[in-house]
Amino acid sequence: MLSNFSFPTKVVFGAGAAREAAGILAAAGAKNPLVVTDAGVRRTEAFAKVMAAGGGKWPVFAEVHPNPMNDDVEAAFAAYRAQDCDAVVALGGGSALDVGKIIRLRVKRPEKKLEEFDFGADWSGLAPLVTIPTTAGTGSEVGRSSVIIFGNVKKCIFHPALLATAAILDPELTVGLPPRLTAATGADALTHGIESFTSPVFHPLCDGIALEAIHLIAQALPRAVKNGADIEARGLMLVAAMMGGIAFQKDLGAAHSLSHPLSSLCGLHHGTANALTLPVVMEFNAARQPGLYRRVGLAFDLTDTSDQAVTRRVREFLEEIGLTGGLAAHGVKPEQLEALADQAFADSCHLTNPVPTTREDLLNLYRKAM
Repeated sequence: MLSNFSFPTKVVFGAGAAREAAGILAAAGAKNPLVVTDAGVRRTEAFAKVMAAGGGKWPVFAEVHPNPMNDDVEAAFAAYRAQDCDAVVALGGGSALDVGKIIRLRVKRPEKKLEEFDFGADWSGLAPLVTIPTTAGTGSEVGRSSVIIFGNVKKCIFHPALLATAAILDPELTVGLPPRLTAATGADALTHGIESFTSPVFHPLCDGIALEAIHLIAQALPRAVKNGADIEARGLMLVAAMMGGIAFQKDLGAAHSLSHPLSSLCGLHHGTANALTLPVVMEFNAARQPGLYRRVGLAFDLTDTSDQAVTRRVREFLEEIGLTGGLAAHGVKPEQLEALADQAFADSCHLTNPVPTTREDLLNLYRKAM
């Protein structure tokens, strides 16, 4: 079986890197990008800094929801056309980045709705895109997919053409992120690292990247949660999240299949959902494939790298950064579990879990996470 390895995205990293956005767009032949973001980011200093990079003249769409919907894509596309834009600057967390990436498909084929597209088609020549994350979690800035809710179902749309022209990682833009959101987005990045590394798909390049991402998160995330102004920790988290986003082109696992419906049906933040499900998935996997998490333990600098010790450390680590309680404490009700299990089993991520999972397995994992 053939394997394909590709790491093509240009990345600009460092404090003040947001000032490079206009030059990157100009080099791509763009003059009037649509800034795609959300209402919360629009009120931040990070937004002001990015707008200053464009001379304060770039049109803005700031109506992306925390869990982006197809309606968000349609509204952003309408704004793009109404403002006669020629590129996209996606600014914010994974939601804004995913909407910013995907509207370029609508720009290329405006005659069709997103749900009508053949995503296996040739999508070369999309509008230029600069991604600028204001959280360190999803890695969406270097990803080749967008996660969008259609109705009440969360779907992952994948195509290499969705990759950004360039990603800008500026730690100055993340210093205002509150501790709890810093923790939740960091937990997302940690889950990407652990699940991509343990996925059985052959991709040794991603394995190495995933392990180093875990190592950086273990060192930097508690610091960033404790002191949001720690620029070094913020920068390391941005790099680690980007690495997680690169690594999971290898694919993910059951924790993500569990967390996606928790967002679409229960409204949980994706990173929080991952934090609440990851330890029970690790226990499930380790019971069936002993030794699976040894190298994850080494990335955490543990001397005891048994599966039990590694899983215990991951659980403690998440609690130390404030992600405590089970699903019930976060509003999930027992009567929702059957519907959650249906969607989790329909989600493709568990297909690359290190051990096979049935719908009943996923339902039991929800019960254990309650």
